[in-house]
Amino acid sequence: MILGIGKDIVDISRIEKALETHGERFVQRCFTAEEQAEAGSKTDDKSRVESFAKRYAAKEALSKALGSGIAHGVFMKDLMVSKDQYGRPIMTVAGGAKDWLDKITPAGHVAKIHTTLTDEPPYAEALVIIEALPE
Repeated sequence: MILGIGKDIVDISRIEKALETHGERFVQRCFTAEEQAEAGSKTDDKSRVESFAKRYAAKEALSKALGSGIAHGVFMKDLMVSKDQYGRPIMTVAGGAKDWLDKITPAGHVAKIHTTLTDEPPYAEALVIIEALPE
């Protein structure tokens, strides 16, 4: 069963401006060390900004799918975006986001988070579906 669907679109220039204005403070507040390393591995600034923008959109989309938004004890760094061995995005939750996910997942079920990311400048977009599967 579907527990939640979230979608977000981000103007990449907005993330670029946040990086220019707030720099490391913005990065530290919103992204995990793994996400920072992934974006930092990009060979040019444009790719780095796009990487952060896609991850930011994914976090917003997941917060919408959870039904919490970035509130109720759910913080940006509780929502993590990584890649599997094939390069597909994987989202995991910790802290308040994990608590929220546990709250909306019915007993006898396990939550699975499906994610897709894309960017077509000037936008980055993410779609997240949270599914409950029987254990």
